[in-house]
Amino acid sequence: MIRGLGLDLCEIARMEKQLADDRFLNRYFSKAEIAYIRSKGKGAAQTMAGIFAAKEAFSKALGTGITFDLKDVSVVHDEAGMPAYELSGKAEEMGRGNRFILSVTHDGGTAAAVCIREDS
Repeated sequence: MIRGLGLDLCEIARMEKQLADDRFLNRYFSKAEIAYIRSKGKGAAQTMAGIFAAKEAFSKALGTGITFDLKDVSVVHDEAGMPAYELSGKAEEMGRGNRFILSVTHDGGTAAAVCIREDS
């Protein structure tokens, strides 16, 4: 049964400005996410915006707002590029008993993410 839905948008230009700011990256993204973002070359800001939107969408689907460290919500990708969440810390505790489905897209100057929270 669906328990929550989260949607978020993020301007790619906003993330473009933050790419060189290691303090920003280390505050909001896991080491694996930072490596993934940096591996995208010219698409790095687009990828970063999508991951950031995914974190925000997760908090909205949970229905709590951001009451955990955003690094505890890590976005991972399978071999085909399909995104999923890897939770740790307080986010893992808060999400226990749920399954989260994630979709991320980019178009023009915006990235968007949708998260569905279901009973597991």
